[in-house]
Amino acid sequence: MSDGDGSARSEVQRLLRADLRGRTAYGAPQLDVAVRLNTNENSYPVPQVVVDAILAALADEMAGLNRYPDREFTDLRKALTTYLEKQSGVSLTPEQVWAGNGSNEVLSHIVQAFGGHGRVALGFTPSYSMHPIISETLGTTWVDGMRGSETFDLTAESAAAQARAHEPSIVFLCSPNNPTGTALPFEVIGAVLEAAPDAIVVVDEAYAEFARPGTRSALTLLGDHPRLVVTRTMSKAFAFAGGRLGYLVASAELVDALRLVRLPYHLSIPTQIIARVALEHADVMLATVEVIKQQRDRIVAELARLGATPVASDSNFVLFGGLADEKATWQALLDAGVLVRDVGIPHHLRVTAGDPGETTAFLEAMARLAPTHVVPTPVADPAPEGPAEQESAS
Repeated sequence: MSDGDGSARSEVQRLLRADLRGRTAYGAPQLDVAVRLNTNENSYPVPQVVVDAILAALADEMAGLNRYPDREFTDLRKALTTYLEKQSGVSLTPEQVWAGNGSNEVLSHIVQAFGGHGRVALGFTPSYSMHPIISETLGTTWVDGMRGSETFDLTAESAAAQARAHEPSIVFLCSPNNPTGTALPFEVIGAVLEAAPDAIVVVDEAYAEFARPGTRSALTLLGDHPRLVVTRTMSKAFAFAGGRLGYLVASAELVDALRLVRLPYHLSIPTQIIARVALEHADVMLATVEVIKQQRDRIVAELARLGATPVASDSNFVLFGGLADEKATWQALLDAGVLVRDVGIPHHLRVTAGDPGETTAFLEAMARLAPTHVVPTPVADPAPEGPAEQESAS
């Protein structure tokens, strides 16, 4: 780099907001390897019947690109409502649904509307790394709440105590949690709502479709809690990461407040069409969910057999520990053509459940590495029949 480039960088850093200087942008490695299991994508391509339907729908609308899109994305909201009612059994209205270009955009709308200078957002580490990034870059003070140090559990008592202590304006909960993969004990949601009476409580359910049978959704609580928000995405179970469509469900009054901060016409005509057609073919798009869950459970069982300590998962990925040096294991797997995720937890890595061939490649590589990379620890059965007993939230 020339001195001129260095001077320009220094000048830019001087002018940058002080709280952003020295920060690193979010990003997972995008490397050209045979097996990519680091970003929790669905490994299966969009079915051809859905591709054909999308292309036909786009062809009908392309001549109208000279006009702005429907800024209320009316048809898409109706399609999301239909899907959610069928998937969850909860009765909703389109006015309760909001969407954006990926769930990160709807999360940013929440922080823009209810966070800001002098306000606090609380999350429970380890969890989704974009929650603090969105909060802090939008001027909201972030507080790292803590989980159990060994098992990453979050109890209702602990979550409520931390919420009372920090008096947040926004609380982020994840169920299933990323990167641990575990579903949230249901009573935690009610405890946090009660302990933080001045907070918007966000339950991030990005991986809800992968949860084990019996796992309850926070959607069932919306009718009694106007401060509750449930966020979801089409990037995971719908095999639609490139489509960039995330959404939330809340009271109609809360959704109406988000109009104050969204950019005009933020969802393009193609985005609305593609997402709507995918939702109309939900049964086809979600046909791979069960086989992905089978591969997830296969990973849990096989890693435990190799002496690692996988966390029982309700998502499409598995966090596993028991590694002597997680960075060395990450590199050794990459050298074997398998890309997984280093999530910054000592002695742990995270792997996405891919198709059977990808899962086999990962497990075979781990079997070769286990004698030198895994430090065996006696553990209980990591893959119980179903989720732990969950109580109703208040």
